[in-house]
Amino acid sequence: MATPSPASSRSEAVGFTVGLTGGIGSGKTTVSNALQSLGAAVVDTDLIAHTLTGPGGAAMEAIAGEFGPEFVAPDGALDRARMRSLAFATPGAKRRLEEILHPLIRSVADAQARQAAAHAPYVVLVIPLLVEAGNWKNRVDRVLVVDCAVATQIERVQRRSGLDADAVRKIIAQQATRQERLDAADDVIVNEGDEQGLLQRVVSLHDLYSRLGAARRLESL
Repeated sequence: MATPSPASSRSEAVGFTVGLTGGIGSGKTTVSNALQSLGAAVVDTDLIAHTLTGPGGAAMEAIAGEFGPEFVAPDGALDRARMRSLAFATPGAKRRLEEILHPLIRSVADAQARQAAAHAPYVVLVIPLLVEAGNWKNRVDRVLVVDCAVATQIERVQRRSGLDADAVRKIIAQQATRQERLDAADDVIVNEGDEQGLLQRVVSLHDLYSRLGAARRLESL
């Protein structure tokens, strides 16, 4: 397990923060929703990214300039299917997109986290690419990984999306490996279908994060 990042390396004072990550189909949303129901504030970077690349989103002008107007759908949003095809087929395309999106996502996430910290015991930042993006780990106090077997990921994604197994494997191959995520983790929740066990682990971690959040607030007085 990794040691928690020092508070001095975090971006700005946003209270106690937990970076929640996991591979596609691992159950990040299930865990973040459960933590939110217990009182945590949740900032979802995927939702932020969708807003930035939605109709008239703040990233769209830069994306059109970098990739061309054909990557903008008629409604002004990112043509996700075209971009997905380019990212799979063209080396460097995914990195170029991330260089546009990641600074914007971090800026919006920081602002939302600062606002949320005023009324919650701690803030959960849901960051699917926490390991891949690199610098996210130094912007949170603890890293929580939702873990499951690759076979479980494939089955879940197929069930919800209709993609075939090979397509899901390609998506997984572009993400950090299971071991890389576990190596970055301070805390792990195994999500293999034991709902009761998962919820017990969520409650235990919520109690821990609430105590750490309270200690952080005392330190700041």
